[in-house]
Formats: sequence, structure tokens, C-alpha cells
Amino acid sequence: MKWTEGEIDGVLIQSVKKNVDSRGWLAEVFRSDEVAPDRMPAMGYISVTHAGITRGPHAHRDQSDYFGFLGPGRFLLRLWDNRKESLTYGRTLNVVVGEDNPMTVSIPTGVVHGYKNVSNSDGLVFNCPNRLFAGEGRKEPIDDIRYEDDPEHLFSMED
Repeated sequence: MKWTEGEIDGVLIQSVKKNVDSRGWLAEVFRSDEVAPDRMPAMGYISVTHAGITRGPHAHRDQSDYFGFLGPGRFLLRLWDNRKESLTYGRTLNVVVGEDNPMTVSIPTGVVHGYKNVSNSDGLVFNCPNRLFAGEGRKEPIDDIRYEDDPEHLFSMED
């Protein structure tokens, strides 16, 4: 498949304002009055990704993600609209986010996504998905479609 660069239906990328003072900084990253009801977070987690390391690409069958890339670290975020019913099917979106370009990114169900730490040091990412990992009590199958485990996948994280 040949991907075309452009916006992807349902993906919401928002700049985050860091309020800086002598103590450091504070940033609003989530407000219930700015998130669609079907994407309302059910949990939150934080991850550290080492320099040069990639997470993904993968998608979800039912889950939407609400990522925060605020720093430290810079990430190349890549998205592919692989939803055949979508108006933007076949599009890809690439954006560098993080310390120098703080953003939240809401990714709808079915959009393939991955990110690579393009910093020289560890990078921090938070996610507030709208579903519990492995369901209530961690008793359900994991919702991921892991393309990174398939050497024949169509979604390259490399240039």
C-alpha cells in the first residue's frame, strides 16, 4: 500500500502550554470538558523510552489512546489510518513531539501508531487510554494488534 501524508480523521493533536516559574513547570494535559465521551480515560500510565528505541507500531481493536509528550525527550510519532471505513484511509501522519513541542495526541480505535525516541537521553510519555489494560481485574485478552511482531507489516518506523 502507498501511504499519503496528511491529517487523519479523528486524530486530535493539541499543543500544551507549560506554565513556567522558579519552581519548574506545570501543564494541563487532560480536561474532561475537552475529551469526547467515547475517549474518556479509564486509566493512566507513564513510560520511559530509552534514546533511539521505538514502541510500536500497533493498533487497538477497541481502545483509543490519549498520549502526552511533554518532555523530557523528543519523539517521532507516526500514525497510519488503516481503517477501511475512514474518510482518510491510506493516510499517514508524522510529527515530532515532546520537550520542544509539547503535545497531547488523541488516537482513535484502529489507527496504527508508533513512536521513536529521537533524543540523546531517556524520554517520558504518559497515556490515558479509554479502556483498562487487559480489562477489569486484568482478566481479558490484551487489545493490541502488534505489527512490530510481524516482519511483513506495512508500517515502517524508519525513514
